[in-house]
Amino acid sequence: MADGSDTTLTADQSPEQASNGLVAGIKSFAAGHGGAKAVIEYVGKRGARIVLVGSDGAWADQFADDTDVARQACATAGVDIENAWERELMDQMRPSNDLWRSMARRTMAR
Repeated sequence: MADGSDTTLTADQSPEQASNGLVAGIKSFAAGHGGAKAVIEYVGKRGARIVLVGSDGAWADQFADDTDVARQACATAGVDIENAWERELMDQMRPSNDLWRSMARRTMAR
């Protein structure tokens, strides 16, 4: 099995360019969904997952090298960071029908 990286950083990108792309992605999501809030989750060697929840209930995620980079990117993008998954934030999320179908297939396959 080939030994490789599972991060999205390529050899052509510097860490600064990657974080600029992260900030741009967060800003773009927030602008397209009437604002956003973020929850940052540590995911081990992979780094940190930034889950963005838009004011309209749409959600997406981004990955950063670590939690400090994720917090800095959210601050630069002007997105508030929630400390945990609060009930109000969870109630705001509106999963798509495609997501519900994919989750059902995984449950039924077990």
